[in-house]
Order: sequence, then structure tokens, then C-alpha cells
Amino acid sequence: MLLKKSNVMNWNEFKTQLIENPGLHLQFEFAKNQKVSPTFHITEIKQANITAVDCGGKMNTWTEVILQLWEPNTTEIGRSMQVSKAMSIIDLVEKTLPLNPNSIVKIEFGNDLFETRQMHPQDFEIINDELIVKLVADKTQCKAIGRGESCGTPKPKVKITDLQNSCCSPETGCC
Repeated sequence: MLLKKSNVMNWNEFKTQLIENPGLHLQFEFAKNQKVSPTFHITEIKQANITAVDCGGKMNTWTEVILQLWEPNTTEIGRSMQVSKAMSIIDLVEKTLPLNPNSIVKIEFGNDLFETRQMHPQDFEIINDELIVKLVADKTQCKAIGRGESCGTPKPKVKITDLQNSCCSPETGCC
């Protein structure tokens, strides 16, 4: 059963899914049919305030909550993190660092076969006793083009009167 389908999930949406499924085992799928080892640890939760200027010259600000996962080198028999355990870690973090509920959520993960990267939770799926968080790659984007503006330095506008007074004409070979 798929629970959530979205391009970008915020912290409140992510946390709500966890709160609603405390008895399930938490699992992360980072590629098709590839899951983080069930012996993973949540090593840290980061909150990053981002301030950037895009190629169109506009300043942008947003906040991200980044949940970092780690697979130990040795397999721990019988260990699988329940959602309630993940929530206890989140509660511990939020006692010290209040997390912005509207922040973009990213999951940071890597192992010997998968380069460390930050991914977005795309949706949740419940299969048997597992709450599976389906992850998708974090893609780059051009915010200026997304706003319908030009990418890079704005092109100067040429007035028709400037063209009429120009020394350049088709006969001169300059254009």
C-alpha cells in the first residue's frame, strides 16, 4: 500500500508517517529492489539553513532536515529498527534542536557499493511488518528557468532605432 506520493516531502509529512506506524520495522529503499541493511543506524539528524543566489541573480533561502543513515560493517543478528525507535531518536534530537516542520527532508546514505548522496523520500509503502521509505535522487535544477526567466546574465535588449542607426548591414558582411 503506497501512502504518500510527492516530489518534495517536508519534515512534518515525513514525521507524521512515522508517528502513524510505530510498530512497524523501518526500511529505506535507495534504488529499485535495493534496501539499506536492516541493521542501519540513524547517526545524526541535521538541520541546514541554505542561502543561495541562483544564475538569474535571485537570492533563495530554504531549510533542509537531513537524516543520516549508516550501515555497520558487521551484521547485527536480529536487529531491525522499529519506527518507534526512530521516533525516540527524533524526539531526543528535537529536545536540543527544534526542527522546522516545513523543511525539505533528505535522507543521506551510502555504503561500499553505493556512493554517499542525499535523496528525497518520495513515498511510503507498507509491506507486511515493514514501513518502506522509497527514496529518489536529489536532482539539480535551474531556478531562473523555473521562474520563466533567463539563465545567467540577462541579455541586453536592442531597440529597433539602434538597429536602424547601426553601421552593420547585410551588405557589409558583419552579421
